[in-house]
Amino acid sequence: MARNATNEPNRLIASSIGVAQPADDSVYGYLSEHHPFGETDERAGEYAEDLAASMLATTLGVQFDPNTNWDEREKIFKMSGKIVRTFNVTQSAEGDKNGLWTSVVAVAVLLP
Repeated sequence: MARNATNEPNRLIASSIGVAQPADDSVYGYLSEHHPFGETDERAGEYAEDLAASMLATTLGVQFDPNTNWDEREKIFKMSGKIVRTFNVTQSAEGDKNGLWTSVVAVAVLLP
């Protein structure tokens, strides 16, 4: 679970869960969480997804340059045949204009 909250008017907040699933069912996948300030939901989601995929790729021995952008690494990860799917669950919001608390939550539920 990733969560974030603010009482600062108009402050952008986000919460994101990144998921990376391996092609081999006998290997565990990875989840990551990210809860930034000032990032859009798209940017926060891509970061969380990249983080989960990079952690999984490292444990599976997939060679990649961590300095390349996410789009390039995503292609390398999926072309390796070892990572079958990556995605993210993200929510963002702007803080209430009157300073009331604003919260966002992103959750991943694992089912067998």
